Amino acid sequence: MKKAARIILGKGKKIDPGAKIGEPSPRAAGKKPLVIGPGAVVRRGTVVYMGSRIGKDLETGHNSVVREGNVIGDHFRVWNNSTIDYECVIGDRVKVHSNCYVAQFTTLEDDVFLAPGVIIANDLYPGDALSAEKMRGPHLERGVQVGVNSTILPYVRIGAGSVVGSGSVVTRDVAPGMVVAGNPAKPIGTVEESRKHWKQRLLEKAR
Repeated sequence: MKKAARIILGKGKKIDPGAKIGEPSPRAAGKKPLVIGPGAVVRRGTVVYMGSRIGKDLETGHNSVVREGNVIGDHFRVWNNSTIDYECVIGDRVKVHSNCYVAQFTTLEDDVFLAPGVIIANDLYPGDALSAEKMRGPHLERGVQVGVNSTILPYVRIGAGSVVGSGSVVTRDVAPGMVVAGNPAKPIGTVEESRKHWKQRLLEKAR
C-alpha cells in the first residue's frame, strides 16, 4: 500500500474553519508533500493543493487557490478569489491582490505586486496541441508593479523595477525600470521620470 504524501505545517499557524489544506491532485507534482512554513494565516474558503513548498508567513484572503507544484518564498500574500495555478516560481514578499489569475509556469521574482484583476496567460494559441506542449507563463523580475485589470501574455519578460499601467495588455518584453501602458502596452517613460512627475503634481495639489 502506497504511503500518502505528508502535509508539513510550521509553528504559529492560523487556519480558519472552511479552509482546505492538502487538496489532492492527480498530477505527479500533487503526489509530493505540501510544506508550509511557520506563521501561516489561511482564511476561510482557501484551498491549498498537495505538492507545493511555501515559505514562512504565508497569508491568504478568502477563496484563494494555490495549486500543486509551486515553489513560493517567504511573506507571500494572495488575496480574495485569486488563483496561483500549478508549477509557478514565486519569490519573497510577493503580493497578489484580489481577483487575479497567475497561469502555470509563471515566474514572479521578489517584491512583485499584482493589483486587483491582473490576468497572466501562458498559452499562445489555445486549443493547439503544440502550443499546449510549449506553454509558458511570463517572467516578472524583481520589484515589478502591475496595475489593475492588466493582462500579461505568455513568454513576456518584464524587467526589474518596471511599472505596468492599469488596463494594459503586455505583449512584448519590457526593459528594466520602464513604465508601459496601453493595448498593446508601449513605453511611456522611465519609473524615475514618472516619480518626479507625480511628486510635482502632489506638491501642486497641496498648495
